[in-house]
Amino acid sequence: MLIASYNPSEMGDILVTITAPDNGEQVEKANDGVAQIVTAKDHELLGYNFMEASQLLPELKGQNGQVFLSDDQVAKLNQKLTAAGFDQQLTADHTPKFVVGRVEEMTDHPKSDHLKVTKTRISADQTVQIVCGSPNVTEGIKVVVARPGAMMPDGKIIWPGALMGVESDGMLCGFRELKMKNAPDKKGLWIIPDDWQAVGEAVDFAKADTFFPAK
Repeated sequence: MLIASYNPSEMGDILVTITAPDNGEQVEKANDGVAQIVTAKDHELLGYNFMEASQLLPELKGQNGQVFLSDDQVAKLNQKLTAAGFDQQLTADHTPKFVVGRVEEMTDHPKSDHLKVTKTRISADQTVQIVCGSPNVTEGIKVVVARPGAMMPDGKIIWPGALMGVESDGMLCGFRELKMKNAPDKKGLWIIPDDWQAVGEAVDFAKADTFFPAK
């Protein structure tokens, strides 16, 4: 897994890369313009921060937010890591993190009166369990599924976890959370029309921004 973000107005010329969830105590080591973050217990790599990132990747100039790194860009970052003395390298990740899914089954959460446990299909051969609290979740609807490793527009990263003791492998997304253009200011999943996109496809956000008419 590889998540990258670049926010020069808030953090300066720093590329943040994340490879695993931030759990527990961390250890940071910096050298030659690179900061490595690992877990204190077993030194699992959590990510790297690259200082003066636009000198390393000039194409970052003008970007703000999540960055989707190409194989060549990751190779340049790994060259920098090797030169800085770090042996844990990055691996490019091109797996779509927002996909079209269909809620196939839904049951009540055993410990909550408003959460539902869904079985949601995200491809022809994969169904995942996702806990959802949206008021309009129901069986049979098409939805946007944020997979583990997805970065939401507000910067929140989706990781596998549990809600009140029930495992949840991702998130079913509402139009407000996705910050879709002209979306109403109310709670609710974005229910995708059947002919909009097929289950398993990467979400076409440019098309999604045309769904709600201009106010």
